[in-house]
Amino acid sequence: MSPSAETASGDDVEVPNNKSRVTVVGSGNWGSVAAKLIASNTLKLSSFHDEVRMWVFEEVLPSGEKLSEVINQTNENVKYLPGIKLGRNVVAVPDLEHAVRDANMLVFVAPHQLMEGLCRRLVGKIRADAEAISLIKGMEVKMEGPCMISTLITEQLGINCCVLMGANIANEIAVEKFSEATVGYRENKEIAEKWVRLFSTPYFMVSACQDVEGVELCGTLKNVVAIAAGFVDGLEMGNNTKARQSAAIMRMGLREMKAFSQLLFSSVKDSTFFESCGVADLITTCLGGRNRKCADAFARNGGKKSFDELEAEILQGQKLQGVLTAKEVYEVLRHRGWLELFPLFRTVHEICIGRLPPTAIVEYSQS
Repeated sequence: MSPSAETASGDDVEVPNNKSRVTVVGSGNWGSVAAKLIASNTLKLSSFHDEVRMWVFEEVLPSGEKLSEVINQTNENVKYLPGIKLGRNVVAVPDLEHAVRDANMLVFVAPHQLMEGLCRRLVGKIRADAEAISLIKGMEVKMEGPCMISTLITEQLGINCCVLMGANIANEIAVEKFSEATVGYRENKEIAEKWVRLFSTPYFMVSACQDVEGVELCGTLKNVVAIAAGFVDGLEMGNNTKARQSAAIMRMGLREMKAFSQLLFSSVKDSTFFESCGVADLITTCLGGRNRKCADAFARNGGKKSFDELEAEILQGQKLQGVLTAKEVYEVLRHRGWLELFPLFRTVHEICIGRLPPTAIVEYSQS
């Protein structure tokens, strides 16, 4: 008998065994864009069930309406991706257990600091044959050392987890500007290619790379470098000087990203840093995106406004990952005695917490 699934109206429908069902766990800016991408493809690919569920952390909007209900009524995430239609086959579901019911392809795209709690809630609630992919930038730092989000998902839920990272900015993908990404996989190339088909569109080019940790660390660490680039942008310098400083920051940042990744995981390949998830994503994120934007404002204010304040003012509910990741990286470096080996990563964190002024980023890059 085919498994049954619950629609937004609460009715059970029969899901053919040979069709994959997709659930997106997360509904912020990037989660909504991911749902849009996937939904356009599930309608075209016969191997996927048309409906794409999107788990929504329920919020009450200023109008008094519930966010999930407004998404289902308007086909638009009016808070995190206003003005963009997600696709009529996207269904917002505020109940996490119902959202993942019968799904055998789980797309995780929630703030990384929430993932441990989300995984605990999902234990025993998902299909044994489910496959996962993480679009999440960040890591968990535990007593025993750093834990990548893909590893956290695999260990807590007992399922294989790929990653997707790349040279893209969510709002640009939403309006179908050209972008690209890399799927990192461990051993199963067939499932990697299935994820590639699910995400690929004429404006979003996706390829696969057998290096989960390398791809994931590129996506994680580039946000720290983007904070540094934002500091440079926010300082009062001439355009030529600023351009040279930014180029230096990106070059040094890539060097530290590669060294840090390969110290943590000897399996990380040099070639991964030349994929979309590597140098292309680094340049894209340093030239645009929320981390650069908030760091720019931080430097312009001379560090007088905290990143928490700037996040609330500028991002309007979206989360800033770079500052938290810089702290997590710093903890790893301090614990392992590597601080002197990674002066850029160290300097970024010390500026973020007010130990150094924003101008220290220029002093570092000239040293």
